[in-house]
Amino acid sequence: MKKNKILIAGGTGFIGYHLAKKCLQLNWSVDSISSSFPNKKKKLNKVNYLRLDISKKNNLFKKLSKEYDYVVNLAGYVDHSNKVKTMKSHFNGCKNLANFFLKSKIKKFIQIGSSIEYGKIKSPQKESHKISRKNFSVYGTAKLLSTKYLLYLKKKFDFPSVILRLYLVYGPYQDINRIIPITITNSLKNNKFDCSTGNQFRDFLYIDDLIGAIIKTLKKKNLSGEIINVGSGKPIRIKSLIKNICNLAKGGDPQFGKLSLRKDEIYKLYPSILKSKQLLNWKPSIPLVKGLKKTIFYYKKNK
Repeated sequence: MKKNKILIAGGTGFIGYHLAKKCLQLNWSVDSISSSFPNKKKKLNKVNYLRLDISKKNNLFKKLSKEYDYVVNLAGYVDHSNKVKTMKSHFNGCKNLANFFLKSKIKKFIQIGSSIEYGKIKSPQKESHKISRKNFSVYGTAKLLSTKYLLYLKKKFDFPSVILRLYLVYGPYQDINRIIPITITNSLKNNKFDCSTGNQFRDFLYIDDLIGAIIKTLKKKNLSGEIINVGSGKPIRIKSLIKNICNLAKGGDPQFGKLSLRKDEIYKLYPSILKSKQLLNWKPSIPLVKGLKKTIFYYKKNK
């Protein structure tokens, strides 16, 4: 029986690592493309790693095959302060990758979108909301342009694209530049650390739940052209999140109110996940406290 073959753009990152690992467990053939090779912790023996910058169109035609069943695009420059690189990697990269596979026989092209695409639309955010491009960050604009381009390809060429709009994903192997790993690291070291007031509400999803949603999307037929929110649907105040982590890790001294919020800070950001329940028969199965315990255990073990 022929193995399913998947290409993961951005396969060396946090989500890419977990997705590749799951696909190997399913006995799929896994290729990863990224602008750098994985570090030792995130390297998986049976993954074929290709070093490739998808924002450069010619690179794709020189180095990449079109013989895949599935393509998942997780690629993109992480430091969003570099506006040019952010736009090129997230929008041009998505466009180049989609165009490369436009005349291939892939079954599904999943674009990993972002909740930031909604801008300042009031939560719970729904996929049916009409989005204005005003008040966008460069990252939000790049992700929204990618969505619009893929919907255009679906309409004109019946390209099998699906957009998953993610909220805040966390778990083992995440780099220490996000709120949960930053808080865990400080708590385990019993540090005093500066925070904002923490009055914002955010939506957090454990990595295993996200991977489950991606696999269900890959396997489900007749989803082309759909935009689907993927989050917990259960927002938590950031202050409560930080206190929970400190209690579970038994340490840390958060200094609330020491850091200023951004001028464009959105106070409540969380999704409606009704569509994911209906179309994918998916909903999160790992409660926040359980996910935090698993994540704390990982960072404790890998100090």
